[in-house]
Amino acid sequence: MVFEKVKKMIVQELKVPESAVTPEARLQEDLKADSANVMMLVMDIEQDFDITVDDDAITTVKTVGDLVRYIENKK
Repeated sequence: MVFEKVKKMIVQELKVPESAVTPEARLQEDLKADSANVMMLVMDIEQDFDITVDDDAITTVKTVGDLVRYIENKK
C-alpha cells in the first residue's frame, strides 16, 4: 500500500510519530517539513517507487494524502 510506505518514509525523514502521519496531515505546517526534508523525501520516493517527481508537484502537494495520490497517478 502506497500510504504505508510513504508513512514510513515520512516518519524516518521527519522524525515524527507514526500517529502524526495521516492523509490529512500537511507536510510543512503539521509535520514541520522544510525544503531540505521535502527534497530528501522526493529523492526517496523517486527511488522507491521508480517514478520521476515533476518540479511543479513539489508546490502543489500539500498533504500526505496529496502525495499518495500523486504517486498512485504516476505509476
